[in-house]
Amino acid sequence: MATVTIKIKRQNPEISGKDKPYWEEFTLKDVDPTDRLLEMLHRIKWEQDGTLTLRRSCAHGVCGSDAMRINGVNALACKVLMQDVGETIMVEPILGLPIVKDLVVDMEPFFDHYKAVMPFFVNDDPVPENGRERLQSIEDRESFDDTTKCILCACCTTSCPSFWANGKYVGPAAIVQAHRFIFDTRDKASQERMDALAEPNGVWRCRTIYNCTPACPRDIQVTKAIGEVKLAIRRGSPTGIIKAIG
Repeated sequence: MATVTIKIKRQNPEISGKDKPYWEEFTLKDVDPTDRLLEMLHRIKWEQDGTLTLRRSCAHGVCGSDAMRINGVNALACKVLMQDVGETIMVEPILGLPIVKDLVVDMEPFFDHYKAVMPFFVNDDPVPENGRERLQSIEDRESFDDTTKCILCACCTTSCPSFWANGKYVGPAAIVQAHRFIFDTRDKASQERMDALAEPNGVWRCRTIYNCTPACPRDIQVTKAIGEVKLAIRRGSPTGIIKAIG
């Protein structure tokens, strides 16, 4: 894999002639199989075309900034090894969000949905006698442990056909964030979150297509979490849901 071809879907809404999506091809030499795709995109920007625009930060799969479609699949460019994508790679922005430029999308609609599910801890009870923390059993913690791993990269939401069809749908990531608090036995706002997700553009727009789970770079069982939220809404309470599902 000494030489690879990377085809990038580009667009600049501010420049006439480039305001519509188009593909541009770049060739890179001396590529090592264990190089990451993000490094190759850096090489293109630094060595061939400084106008190429992408978003990235930590480069270690923690911040979620460099989510993009790679050979038709959502992933983080910093986690993708060149040996896993072949000698010709197609790179596109994630779908369903407005294009800012090239591989950068406007994340504001995504974060609006995130904010709508109250993604914060709510508990106005008096401070515990120990004066330090609200204790929780290991079993209770395990009921939402998986959904604490979300890094808000939007890979799951922008892989969802229901979101592509209707951008008002809150999407898998927002539901995952809601799950994290709905099933936290210390939190006191589960009902408010379930009420919000019971609205027409809430959890019921999920068609259980399963695109979201394999798209998650943190291996969160997204579809399972959505199913648990649906069941909690049907029952009117999250109590006992995790045990019932097993």
